[in-house]
Amino acid sequence: MVEILVSMVVLSIGLLGLARLETLSTRMNQSAYFRTQASIFSQDMIARMRANQPGVENADYNGLPDPQRVANCLTTTGCSSTDLANNDAFDWNLALAATLPSGQGTVCVDSTPEDGTNSAATGCDGIGSIAAVKVWWLDDRTGSGLLRFSTSFQP
Repeated sequence: MVEILVSMVVLSIGLLGLARLETLSTRMNQSAYFRTQASIFSQDMIARMRANQPGVENADYNGLPDPQRVANCLTTTGCSSTDLANNDAFDWNLALAATLPSGQGTVCVDSTPEDGTNSAATGCDGIGSIAAVKVWWLDDRTGSGLLRFSTSFQP
């Protein structure tokens, strides 16, 4: 009878450990998914910028604080490179907020792209010719606030 009781205790401890392992695995999977989404969004903005080279040359993408949708960019009328940059940033930020928890992002010229804590404190110094795409989101796994994903490229 004692052996059965001991085996039940050992089995229950093993099952609790397995449940903890499954919970941790799920949390890490979610974190990896968010990081993948941030990478995809960064590449999306880089592709938008490469498609609007005049907007990049005029620094129209650089640190847009409050981008707005430009209606002419959605019609055959067309729009200027500045309007297209504004529209791109608006659509991109809208998608970030809808996909990532507390998702936010910015594009700027930055000699140190691996800094900045959020879209209000981007850490962009405007020095050099390297463009940085920075994305932040809330990751419950770390418990330390927003995580950042940065990509830099030469426009």
